[in-house]
Amino acid sequence: MHWDCAKGKDRYKARQMLAIDNITVRIAGREILSGATANLPAGRRIGLVGRNGAGKSTLFKVILGQLHQDGGEISWPNAWRVGAVAQEAPGTETSLLDTVLEADPERLALLAEAEHETDGHRLGDIYHRLEAIDAYTAPARAAEILAGLGFSSEDQLRPCREFSGGWRMRVALAAILFSAPDLLLLDEPTNYLDLEGVLWLENFIQKYRGTILIVSHDRDLLNTACEFIVHLERGKLKLYTGGYDTFMATRAAARANDMAFAKKQEAARAHMQKFVDRFKASAAKAAQAQSRMKMLAKMATVEVPPDEHVAPIRIPEATPASPPLITMDRASVGYEPGKPILTGMSFRFDPEDRVALLGKNGNGKSTMAKLLAGKLQAMGGEFTPARKLVVGYFAQHQAEELDTSITPILTLQRLRPKLTLEQVRGQLGGFGFSADKQQTQVGKLSGGERARLMLALATLDKPNLLILDEPTNHLDIDARNELLTALNDFDGAVILVSHDRRLIEATADRLLLVSDGHVTPFEGDLDDYRKFLLTGDNAPTRRAPAPEVKVNKDEARRSNAEKRQNLKPLKDKVNAAEHQIADLTTEIAKLDKALSDPLLFTRDPAKAAAVSKKRADASRKLAVAEKAWVAASEAYENANA
Repeated sequence: MHWDCAKGKDRYKARQMLAIDNITVRIAGREILSGATANLPAGRRIGLVGRNGAGKSTLFKVILGQLHQDGGEISWPNAWRVGAVAQEAPGTETSLLDTVLEADPERLALLAEAEHETDGHRLGDIYHRLEAIDAYTAPARAAEILAGLGFSSEDQLRPCREFSGGWRMRVALAAILFSAPDLLLLDEPTNYLDLEGVLWLENFIQKYRGTILIVSHDRDLLNTACEFIVHLERGKLKLYTGGYDTFMATRAAARANDMAFAKKQEAARAHMQKFVDRFKASAAKAAQAQSRMKMLAKMATVEVPPDEHVAPIRIPEATPASPPLITMDRASVGYEPGKPILTGMSFRFDPEDRVALLGKNGNGKSTMAKLLAGKLQAMGGEFTPARKLVVGYFAQHQAEELDTSITPILTLQRLRPKLTLEQVRGQLGGFGFSADKQQTQVGKLSGGERARLMLALATLDKPNLLILDEPTNHLDIDARNELLTALNDFDGAVILVSHDRRLIEATADRLLLVSDGHVTPFEGDLDDYRKFLLTGDNAPTRRAPAPEVKVNKDEARRSNAEKRQNLKPLKDKVNAAEHQIADLTTEIAKLDKALSDPLLFTRDPAKAAAVSKKRADASRKLAVAEKAWVAASEAYENANA
């Protein structure tokens, strides 16, 4: 038999990848995936990105065999083991450590067989295999993974049933990481992690030996941990080299090229069509006209899909208040009398403050947030809020308390019955709710839409202190960018608890570490904090000063507050220009509709002339408004650089 070496190599390469070939999936008559094709390299870390509803989870289900495709096929090497995170670890009496160890059934089976096997040769094979799969180091590896995801040594010996659903999700993640499948599918693995868990997971993924396909809205995770990005858009897949930021830059450049080419093609088409229209009836030019018609039919077309709409997030202007908003002197707080969670807190929070709380889950970040929000009373010491303090509080668990049978409009009206319908609609519109979504039952909203609704509720009273406890869960990357911009435009104080590193880095001026029952300033940035977590440094707040001169923290806060104050008039000009453009565009559309009536000019020439003049005036005003918007936008961007 003749063997073609080149073809043999190609076939070998094809087997060493996850091959997605022309996959089509229809659900309820809607085509979710439409001829999706991509060859994903083996042993690499690949991020799967796309807008909410694009079909990322659908693709995962097809790979896992949980959903059958209508066309195409998916293949990978026969020897590969494929794994994904279960919904959550079961609430059984089994300890966390044993639950994770049970994720390797081969090890358990071999250990059980070794206890009863009497044949020496078979026993030798068993021990050889146990050695090959590192069976004897398994408990230590499982414990290390659980510790990285936030479980203490004591926690690891407790039964699963003692932990809430969010913590059992972490156990399920630990189990699949421990089992180390050849193809690991991770769907939003950071949703139930704190910042410390996310930083540990990034480090773990970077060292993973198998192939990982990650769906995540965490931009830093996609940048730090991923070597490739596969983009799912309009049912198609496209593979890009590099992390998320590289993908965005590459895609933007390609889109710009496509738009330029499409514009040139359209101009060429219009030129040829004009020739055809002019000379198709001419005997002398008929042949040339026919030739150009054939050229038109053969001309390549480039479809440039329109940018998808990103729903806005706009936080209302803060209620004015004089500093300080809150002062604390040796304050303590907890849930049971005589058993404080945090003690000795002495801090001051001013209207311009931007503070992020760091610390592992369970150390008291949310407890401090509740104290600042007035949800808990201080047990000891002094806690003094300003007379005009207005707090907006967002906590992810509050979404569970929403009445899912009513609409967002009714949700806000029940909470603030004195607000007019127009005010309620305006508040919801500022958080991306269209007229239809405002009338949709809360139970039918997506997780991201519910998060937006919670933000709308938290900012309803125009707070001057906004406390956000994990606000980005269920928000996609575009929505997180909108939230980031909104927080930087907000003129009040912000206290932030988040596992989204980019959000913290872009909005926080001050870091506080919540650990071991105390809250202390963290003198450093998040890179310093990452090193502290990974190296086990026990004294992050007493870090030796860097050789370069650092700006005083108070000066930095004042500088940032002044910058926000200086940016506000520029931002107002941008917004005013945007509103004027929107109003004029609407007016022109109405006038165009009136002018489209062919009988208007014969029936009422005077009115037709008046409408035409009004349309010309509106058009001139629109041109002026657009120039004003460009100038204001450039001034705002330059000042914000």
